[in-house]
Amino acid sequence: MSSLFASYLRVYEPLTAFDRERQLFWRRYAREGRAITTGDGPGRQRTAVLEALGAGWTRLPDLPDEAYVLEDEDTILVCPWNLKLRVAEAALSARDGVPAVLADAFVPPILAGQAKAVVDDWRSGAKVLEQGVPRVHEQASTWGVPLRWFVFVDQGERELVTGPRGRRRLRFRTDISKARRRAHRGVSVLRKSVGDAPITEAVEEGARWLEEFHPRSVVELDYGGLVDLMPDDQLEADDSPALVAAGLAGLANGDAEGATEAYEKLVARWRAVQLLERCN
Repeated sequence: MSSLFASYLRVYEPLTAFDRERQLFWRRYAREGRAITTGDGPGRQRTAVLEALGAGWTRLPDLPDEAYVLEDEDTILVCPWNLKLRVAEAALSARDGVPAVLADAFVPPILAGQAKAVVDDWRSGAKVLEQGVPRVHEQASTWGVPLRWFVFVDQGERELVTGPRGRRRLRFRTDISKARRRAHRGVSVLRKSVGDAPITEAVEEGARWLEEFHPRSVVELDYGGLVDLMPDDQLEADDSPALVAAGLAGLANGDAEGATEAYEKLVARWRAVQLLERCN
């Protein structure tokens, strides 16, 4: 089960990205003020998954459609949660590496079968349908931020709120067109400098994911619950996107020493956060 100490990469799409039925639903959802904040959402999602599992259920539950919403004067953008897929993935994950007797007790075989069908349908649908729908609008990573995510944002796009626990926030928001350009530029630099390395493949996978969404979408990198692991001064000093940009610039300009220095500083910073999992 995922930790609340997680970061998130989200895409908010405009209503025009959805079919007419979904457009009407999400417009009403936003206008009625039903959207849940990104501060409360991870806990709500976790509760929904926990309640769906370990209850001896023999079918996947009917889960409500929920989303995060960005709204300004004339525009509504939504980041659907896709709870049914999350529960299905959690059900399959809960059975991995567990003796069959325990696995069957926690996630009955009939529920596991339904979960596999949901996940398979989702994946095949993304390949078969021309629009790549349905899409997964949110990725999560526990006890850290994947370094490749920083390729998609710029240091100047940071939104930081410090102070009492519960109010603190660190996130980056950018137009998807900018995120895509940065992703493709990063892939180009990495492929020329380090070839088909894991980091190249990871950034390339992120670039393909971004291409699935509407061109007027917004990308958000949210430190989520990680802010509760980091004091205010550490959050204020965080320049991870700038370090990634410096590292890529170093590679592009043949400055291997500068690129290595930026990379090592970045890895050391986030390794310190990851080590906190052992203390938890």
